[in-house]
Amino acid sequence: MLSADFWDRTLQNWQSEFLAIGCMAIFGVYLRQRSSPESKPVGSEHQATDESG
Repeated sequence: MLSADFWDRTLQNWQSEFLAIGCMAIFGVYLRQRSSPESKPVGSEHQATDESG
């Protein structure tokens, strides 16, 4: 069937993908919380943006 080496490499690949996605999500939340000019306030209308940036 499939070797242990195959499963080892597959799990390592998944771990790196989850780490990358997690870092992007955390960085996105960080930028949102520090009032990045590219982010609109939570709950505001679609047209509302921060024009001061």
